[in-house]
Amino acid sequence: MKRRSFTESLISAAAGAALLSGLAATAQAEGLSNRPIRIVVPFGAGGVADVTARVVAQQLSTQLGQPVVIDNKPSAGGIVAADTVAKAAPDGHTLFLMSNGSAVTVNLFNNLPFDMVKDLTPISTLGYFDIGVITDAKSPFKNLGELVSYAKANPGKLNLGSINVGSTQHLAAELFKTTAGIDAQIVPFNGTPAVVTALRGKQIDAAVEILTPIMGQINSKAVNLLAVTGEKRSPLLPNVPTAQESGVKGFVASSWNALAAPSKTPAPVIARLNKEINAAINNPEVAKKLRELNVQAQASTPEQTAKLLQSEIKRWGDVITTAKIAKQ
Repeated sequence: MKRRSFTESLISAAAGAALLSGLAATAQAEGLSNRPIRIVVPFGAGGVADVTARVVAQQLSTQLGQPVVIDNKPSAGGIVAADTVAKAAPDGHTLFLMSNGSAVTVNLFNNLPFDMVKDLTPISTLGYFDIGVITDAKSPFKNLGELVSYAKANPGKLNLGSINVGSTQHLAAELFKTTAGIDAQIVPFNGTPAVVTALRGKQIDAAVEILTPIMGQINSKAVNLLAVTGEKRSPLLPNVPTAQESGVKGFVASSWNALAAPSKTPAPVIARLNKEINAAINNPEVAKKLRELNVQAQASTPEQTAKLLQSEIKRWGDVITTAKIAKQ
């Protein structure tokens, strides 16, 4: 009788332990612990993507009452940062700053050590920042239509500047050529300052560039912004037409940032993170800070963000194929 009672006690204790273990696992799946959250950024400190991540991280830290830190891991194609997060524990405490560049990486690099779609789960976008076509202030081209007309009348003579091959700006310039139906030379430079110097020195006729780093030149009228390449006019620059309004149908391109987690992160954790990110992005002070960076704050659902990534992979893959850009 005693032996039976002892056995029953063991069974009961084991069942209790299993129940407690299950409850603990469920509790962990439903929320985040109070450990620091790390956002791995695939760019160096100080750029628009890095500053955007820091603004959002600061607000998330305030909302959650726990540290949210930035870990910069710049590398070609953002591969190191993405791989770090793809292989991290799927507990919601290691996030990747995803971008349109992530979609480019899928198409531009061979033998990635991870799968951008299968190994990462998008949570929410943070914001969008515009790309534009610019000329020197003294350029004879006063609008995008004039630039396109010149290129069509003079095949191969128009020189378009961008930063390095495979960058968003470079691929947007390639998209411009295709959608406008022009034969132009794309001249890559090693950074935005070099592009602006070449533009003002008349080494190139026009350039395709993200607007944030050149807003000073635009505001001082050192360069002319002919058009923005978003679906709609920028609320920050409402008087500047879109490329499509200027007659180049299909020339739509923009830069964006989002946060993603390892793919096996429990759905309740993704939902909690999405809720917190949406609250942060919709905070008026955060929106104001991002607006000062020329970033349009915009959150989304995980489903919308995943759809955005898929559509961007196809869009930039088509551009890379058309431009015959070799994979690295």
